Amino acid sequence: MCKLDSLRIDLKALPQDETVLQYELDDDYFKAIEALDVQKGKLCVDLSIRRTDDFFELNFHTEGVVHIPCDICLEDMEQPIETDNRLVVKFGEDYSEDDDLVTVAEDEGILDVAWFIYQFIDLSIPIKHVHAPGKCNPAMVEMLEQHSTARSGEEEEKEETIDPRWAALKNLNLKD
Repeated sequence: MCKLDSLRIDLKALPQDETVLQYELDDDYFKAIEALDVQKGKLCVDLSIRRTDDFFELNFHTEGVVHIPCDICLEDMEQPIETDNRLVVKFGEDYSEDDDLVTVAEDEGILDVAWFIYQFIDLSIPIKHVHAPGKCNPAMVEMLEQHSTARSGEEEEKEETIDPRWAALKNLNLKD
């Protein structure tokens, strides 16, 4: 089971200047955070944290693959991931998130980056994800083509039978 505790960063304990952390994420990570869109993958996250007097600048570099369903055949496919993301964190009274600025309660001083990393991964997945040509499940593609052909035949029949109220409009000639 993936220990999400390692993704909780004690900001108060970080030294001035730069700290570099590395995380190896696998299927257990996606199960532990109860991810909706991605349940499998193997990724490496390099996190560089630069601390100044006023804020923390977090730079994430994520690289690896996730397994997501193909939009055409619905079988799992590997989607390569490579993304760079930035997050600025400061201390305040209460926890809040605004775009790229996160405020962490100063008395607690802990930032959990588990969900941020998942969001960065999820946002880097293309909207349309399909296998390379010829790699989809052939049985599913054949079934899809059969249903698409049947559906297009029904639409042609509907187009041929025009409502008589509209048919009269075809005979009108519009002249300037």
